Amino acid sequence: MPRFVISIRGEKLTLVSIAVCVRNGKDWINGCMESLVNQTYKTTEIILVDDGSTDGGREIVKKWASHDKVITILQEAKGLSSGRMAALEIAKGDWFAITDIDVRPEANWIESLLDSSVSREGENVVAVTGRTVFGRSDDVISKIRSIEIESKYRSRPRRTKLANGPCSMFKTNELIDIGGFNPEWYHAEDMEVSLKLIQAGGTIVYTPYAVVNHVPETGLARFLNKRKRDARAHVRIHRRYKGVRHDFIGSSWVVLWLIPLSILATIGIFQYLTNLLGHSDIDIQSIYESLTREVLLILILPLVWIGPFLKSNIPKKGLKAKFVLIAWSAVLWQGIILGYIDALFRRNGH
Repeated sequence: MPRFVISIRGEKLTLVSIAVCVRNGKDWINGCMESLVNQTYKTTEIILVDDGSTDGGREIVKKWASHDKVITILQEAKGLSSGRMAALEIAKGDWFAITDIDVRPEANWIESLLDSSVSREGENVVAVTGRTVFGRSDDVISKIRSIEIESKYRSRPRRTKLANGPCSMFKTNELIDIGGFNPEWYHAEDMEVSLKLIQAGGTIVYTPYAVVNHVPETGLARFLNKRKRDARAHVRIHRRYKGVRHDFIGSSWVVLWLIPLSILATIGIFQYLTNLLGHSDIDIQSIYESLTREVLLILILPLVWIGPFLKSNIPKKGLKAKFVLIAWSAVLWQGIILGYIDALFRRNGH
């Protein structure tokens, strides 16, 4: 498929295709689309995909079809990967950018991505990814999500392993060459294409100046469902790309071990107190003798884990925050189990 370069007064400008998909997010469509059509970089086409909305959002999508920068696709509910693939198949741009309907890209988002797309010596830059800033509301969930994402980006290197979904741009031909977005993938399609591009010899570059603003993520059920989907999909990623070190996992691994290591620590403390109370007299000698080798072995993993947990930026104060962390740990394990069940039945991309 030929790519288009626009010439204005002798200067060649690269066309960037921007894809955004929506299903049942009618309240977010206009805000996202307005930020896309008002980008400072004007040589763009915007492909808006409705993935089987039933909340009245499809009517809003149809209205955007009259805008001279916007192309719309209406499809049945097939999933995010299918929607992005449908957009990629008709994209005319040399670069293919993706974002989410619940984000608001800054006006210079595309311009900043393009500024950072120049390869340095020995690099083949095939994707550029920006920074997502999560908004905060007055609830625990949005605070946790905002702090967690902010801490991830704080230490992110220039060369990265993930062109994440809300704020990335890919070379269109390179993306097509690795097969694009497979509709069978269950979530984490951005991770999948990122690792395939790297395997093909490409480089993904991170720039903190290409910013998109995510609406506050609120609601415990929605938050937990997303974390479960993440864990489920990551099983597929780790099975398919063994030995790859990811630089964007963040605090999930700390939360993952909250339940099992808390149980282990409780067993160790209980065993120690049982040993101690078994002495007729409790003195320095009995306190020392009660700390047996078995008790130390039971406690060693929780002791190693407690430091990173306490140092992590995730909110821990208050009963609600503690409940959220325990529930988060539980759904991560649930997602992992579901991921291995997917692998057993070879579904969702396994």
